[in-house]
Amino acid sequence: MPAPFLDASLRHPLINIHGEPHTQTVQLARAIDHPNITVGDFTYYNDFEPVADYAARIAPYLYPGAPEHLHIGKFCQIAHGVRFLAAGNHPMDGFSTYPFSMFDHDLMEHYPALVAPRPDTLIGHDVWLGQGAMVLPGVSIGNGAVIGAGAVVARDVAPWSIVAGNPGQELRRRFDAPVQALLDRLAWWDLPLEEIRALVPVLASGDRAGLERAMRRLRS
Repeated sequence: MPAPFLDASLRHPLINIHGEPHTQTVQLARAIDHPNITVGDFTYYNDFEPVADYAARIAPYLYPGAPEHLHIGKFCQIAHGVRFLAAGNHPMDGFSTYPFSMFDHDLMEHYPALVAPRPDTLIGHDVWLGQGAMVLPGVSIGNGAVIGAGAVVARDVAPWSIVAGNPGQELRRRFDAPVQALLDRLAWWDLPLEEIRALVPVLASGDRAGLERAMRRLRS
């Protein structure tokens, strides 16, 4: 039996021509153990430098037990320098933003907003985040979205859209509405691996007729 074309158990899934793993590319689900971060299978991250703590690298302000979570879907592609920011721990309701309670916990009663529930950051499936993109707290990014290098994403991103710039702005949708609906129904990232492999010629082609045929075959 041939080896699977993808292996979710591998920390380093990319093998070079010499048969050695590319250690700068990691599947985050195998590299992160953090109570506030969940990552789907086959989502990978690439860094140009050695990384000791991938959770701290991609979400440096998200501490265990924080009142918010980061959820990343399956088959996402995350480039060097991408950061997911957690909500700041600086008080904004009073006259000073200095976090006195961080240094004297007896003052925490004066800062209830610092421990109040906060919205999670949600990244869909098959999302590509380009180098140096920054995702602000509580943002939702839909399935199949592309985030350009250096973009600062401060608001929710629609599925199948391309966003770039600072602040991030939608440039266009990747596909028209009927194709988006087909892809939403197909949800290929949830299929068994052997079916995903069989779909690769269609997924790589952008062939709408092929996509429609694949949908009929899989749903028949």
